[in-house]
Amino acid sequence: MQKRQDNPKGPRQRQQRVAELVRHALAEVLGRGDIQDPVLNAHVVTIPEVRMSPDLKLATAFVMPLGGKDEGPVIEALERNKKVLRQEVARRVDLKFAPELRFRRDESFEEAARIDALLRTEKVRRDLDQDAASDETEQG
Repeated sequence: MQKRQDNPKGPRQRQQRVAELVRHALAEVLGRGDIQDPVLNAHVVTIPEVRMSPDLKLATAFVMPLGGKDEGPVIEALERNKKVLRQEVARRVDLKFAPELRFRRDESFEEAARIDALLRTEKVRRDLDQDAASDETEQG
């Protein structure tokens, strides 16, 4: 029997639903200060996204400390407390297996800032003005 291929279009609905449950559970644990770690207690950590593996056994959490400061120490602290965080997620999310947690630096804010800067360049602004002018002539 051939192994089923992952969907090239992106994660399935169940993966997304479980990822969101895991994200909420992690945010709740970190927000309430349930983890006794001086680094985590000194920072507000945001978790904009969690991605689940197709078998739901691995959760990759993209994290960013508020203000973007001390990313390295915060991720190290999360890795140190991975076992406790996994137990807390398992307690809050009803799954057959508690997913293994991985923590990665969230780069979406930097990517958004890069795209925003590109959109503000003179060349793009000029192209947008030309497109707007051509749309007006077509309508008139």
